[in-house]
Amino acid sequence: MRRILIVDDDQKTRTLLKTYLEKNQYAVDLAHDGATFLAEFNRSADELSLVILDVMLPDTDGFALCRTVRQRSNVPIIMLTASSDETDRVVGLELGADDYVSKPYSPRELVARIKAIHRRTGMDNTAAPRYFHFVGFTLDTVARTVTDPAGAPVPLTGLDFQLLKYFVEHAGTILDRSALCEGTRGRGAGPMDRFLDVQISRLRLRLNDGGGNPLLIKTVRGVGYVFSADVTTSHA
Repeated sequence: MRRILIVDDDQKTRTLLKTYLEKNQYAVDLAHDGATFLAEFNRSADELSLVILDVMLPDTDGFALCRTVRQRSNVPIIMLTASSDETDRVVGLELGADDYVSKPYSPRELVARIKAIHRRTGMDNTAAPRYFHFVGFTLDTVARTVTDPAGAPVPLTGLDFQLLKYFVEHAGTILDRSALCEGTRGRGAGPMDRFLDVQISRLRLRLNDGGGNPLLIKTVRGVGYVFSADVTTSHA
């Protein structure tokens, strides 16, 4: 059973989410503040399939917790925010969150986002290949890591990893912004699609694919992007 750790300082919200998620066949652990969350995370990190972080907490904030989690684990992260400010959402994604949900939200919406992340990370498809190989790089969909041709880890945020994974899964296919946003964040292009271009530029740099003529992620002017490298897959 997939296990989720939630931190939220509102007791009613925690109880509601636990009840709803358990009805959808998830095991749920709860925390009411940052200290409790970190203690539980340190105890059960290897068992978790996802964590949910409320941005506003009494002793810290979700951004600090996101940074700490991402330093220790590649577990998917959803952030809950009451702010409508796009900057807060960008900060969370930059720190390594995989998605965000704006308050107020319905438990049904949250479950849909959780399922979408599990699908994108391969947790709901055991037949999918684990490894993707391209020009010496290896992407591991289970460990959620990327290594370069020398075998060194490539530092990526959660959203960077998801974007690269989507590219290699669709290598050779021209992808517009809407498809990329839908494939990496579970929603079509919107106000956040401006951030997509910045994220792609950063991903190119992480892969040493920067400069005026990138070889891996090519821009198709007026259309979108295409991952042009040859990609092979393996299960072990």
